[in-house]
Amino acid sequence: MTAIEPIRRSFAILEALSRRPHGTIATLAEETGLPRPTVARLLKTLTELGYATQVSRHIGYRLTDRVLGLAQGIRFIDHFVDAAAPHMQRFTRKYGWPLYLAAMSHRALIIRYSTAAESPMAFEPLALRRHSPILSGAVGRVWLAFCSDEERRTTLRDLGVRNDQRLAAALADIRREGHAFAVTSRPGRLQGIAVPILGDDRILGCVSMRFTRSAMSDAEAGARFGPLLTALARAIAGDTT
Repeated sequence: MTAIEPIRRSFAILEALSRRPHGTIATLAEETGLPRPTVARLLKTLTELGYATQVSRHIGYRLTDRVLGLAQGIRFIDHFVDAAAPHMQRFTRKYGWPLYLAAMSHRALIIRYSTAAESPMAFEPLALRRHSPILSGAVGRVWLAFCSDEERRTTLRDLGVRNDQRLAAALADIRREGHAFAVTSRPGRLQGIAVPILGDDRILGCVSMRFTRSAMSDAEAGARFGPLLTALARAIAGDTT
C-alpha cells in the first residue's frame, strides 16, 4: 500500500524537530527536502493539534510535550516486561522450564522477554522479537481465544480465515480450559503451553512455557502447569495494571 503523502510529510517534520531543540521553516525544509510552503502549512497544522509550538519568528518551532503521548504504548510494553520479569524468573528457577512473554504489536504477537537464558532446560535460541504464529502457536491461539470479538474478527480476516467452525470450537475449548497448546501438522521435539494475561477487561499479552514432548504429554502439562501458569499470569497482571 502506498504511503499517504501528507502523513509521511507530517512525520518527516516531527522527526526533524525531534532531533533538535527547535527549528525554523528554512532549516526544516532543507533537512526534509520539502518545499517551504509545505513545511509552513504542516507546522501550522501540528501547532493547531498541539504537537508543536512557535517559539518566535527567529528561533522557529519546537515540539510540545503532547508528543510524549504517542509513546504510551511503548512505555506500557517496557512496564509490562518489567512487571513480568521477576515473576517469570522465579517460575523458571523453581520449575526449570523456560518462559516466553508475548505482546501484540502491529497485528503480530512479538516475544518481548524470555527466561530461556536462565533455564537449564531451554533447547532453542532466546528468540526475542520473534513473531509467534497466530493460528498454530500456543500464544497465538490463546490470544485469539481471549481477545475481543472485534480484534478476533479483524485478525482472522487479515489472515484470510472466515467462518472456520473447527477453529471456533477450538477457541471455545481454550477459553474453557484457560490455556492453549501449539498445533502443527508435524509435531516436533518441543511443545508450548500458553495462558492469557488479563487485565481491565482485555488481554494484555500471553505467557508461554516451552517443554519437551518426551518429558510430558499435553494433558500432563495442562494438568500440572496450566494452573501454575494461570496464577503466574494473574500476578503479572496485578503488577501491570
